Amino acid sequence: MNPSQPWWSTRAFAYAMILIAAIQLLLPTIPPLVDLPGHMGRYAIQMAPPDSGLHRWFEFRWAVIGNLGVDLLVMPLSKIFGLELAVKLIVLTIPSLTVAGLLLVAREAYGDLPPNAAFALPLAYGYPFDFGFVNFSLSMGLAILGFALWLRLGRTGHLRLRAVLFLFYGIALWFVHSFGWGTLGLLAFACELVRRHNSGKLWLRSAWEAGWATSPLMPPILLMLAWRSGHVAGFTGDWFNWKVKTFFLFHILRNEGGPFDLWSSKLLLFLGIMGSVGIVFRRNAALMLAAVILIATFIILPRIALGSAYADMRLAPFMIAFLLLAARPKTEDRRILNAVAIAAVAFFLVRIGVQTESYVRLDRGFRAQLQALNHVPKNARIYALTDLTCLSKPHWTRLDHIEAMAIVRREAFVNGQWAMAGAQLLTVDYPDAPKFAKDPTQIIRPGPCKQKDSYTYPAGIKQFPRHAFDYLWLINFAPQRWPKGDPGLIPVWQGAKGVLYRIRKTPSAG
Repeated sequence: MNPSQPWWSTRAFAYAMILIAAIQLLLPTIPPLVDLPGHMGRYAIQMAPPDSGLHRWFEFRWAVIGNLGVDLLVMPLSKIFGLELAVKLIVLTIPSLTVAGLLLVAREAYGDLPPNAAFALPLAYGYPFDFGFVNFSLSMGLAILGFALWLRLGRTGHLRLRAVLFLFYGIALWFVHSFGWGTLGLLAFACELVRRHNSGKLWLRSAWEAGWATSPLMPPILLMLAWRSGHVAGFTGDWFNWKVKTFFLFHILRNEGGPFDLWSSKLLLFLGIMGSVGIVFRRNAALMLAAVILIATFIILPRIALGSAYADMRLAPFMIAFLLLAARPKTEDRRILNAVAIAAVAFFLVRIGVQTESYVRLDRGFRAQLQALNHVPKNARIYALTDLTCLSKPHWTRLDHIEAMAIVRREAFVNGQWAMAGAQLLTVDYPDAPKFAKDPTQIIRPGPCKQKDSYTYPAGIKQFPRHAFDYLWLINFAPQRWPKGDPGLIPVWQGAKGVLYRIRKTPSAG
């Protein structure tokens, strides 16, 4: 190590940050991310053998869509590790990939790591990741890593090699998730635009040349056209919802949703604004322009794009991460820089520690509910209801899609799978209960935030067709809310906050 090199700019420091980023997911059996169990149900269906009972209720058709990252990776890995461990291994690498990408981008931009770089690292565990948008999160990690390589090849003058490599990298990244591909294109364009303008060219000429420089990333546009024209076109809408965008902006680090998450998010927003103003920070023009372009994209994006919900929210942590990386302290005073680095690393470690504790606690909640599946036979038909709070309230249980583990572990039918064109390749075919077979029929929320096509409780128990199901699974319901005196429901398992009933079949119901 160079004796004059500060500790926060060493390779050992970077490796430590990358490894620490994976700590939170080492202990949980299933990464406690909101949507992930639902995705795991889909993985089980897409890999089910031809004689599996799952094909009676679900149809999976492969198509060209920009949302296949983990879906493709899990297929070979599950043959080695099994589905659940394969998913865990893939997911726990995502934050580390993102952290590695952020650090490499900073090093390429400055020649070393700035002391404040660690402030951006907790955003690898931002709100979109905790929501379980795993294909998106994987693509963003790969996009940031790709941008670091783009910067390096440009700095070293390997432009032809870069063009060839990114022709293929862009296509592969689009298949992981189209958002990652689009983000990489925006970042590369910002870099090339600033580079050409700094060489003395006018902005318009620089923009034209930057467009040509990034043209190797453009072939997936043809894939986008094919995607939009087929049966997976997907809905796009809910533009300029300022209330929701503001909520997302102030909750970029939402984990439990309490004051610690809120003030952590506000701290990063404050530091990002301070860096953009440039009073005590020195700005990097390429990274600052990249951040500005991402912010503009966040503003323009609708809430639902190509069938994927929360499209704008997903970008929020990454635009703030680039805003943070775009500035470094102006001072050369080693004591001040050391203090900044210590504060940044302390913030990262505290966030990791708090979230690790919450992940372990959430995992206990997952395992407690999944004990019910020990009492369910293979190929059963389950109607699940999960008692949840409003999404805006703190202290998630993240049980929104835990019922899908019945597909993974019992090859059972259970309501709750997504069937949204453009986002998934799965369709649900259960004519015996068409209005009780898909997401969000498994979700019970209080009146003010009741989701469209979901049901209220206890009305939902009275409305669902009992002849179409073998079991009723109430998830996260306190005992005082369990149905009482119903001769058609026979309890077979009871937990502290959950119960499983076998549905008594009447002669007319078969």
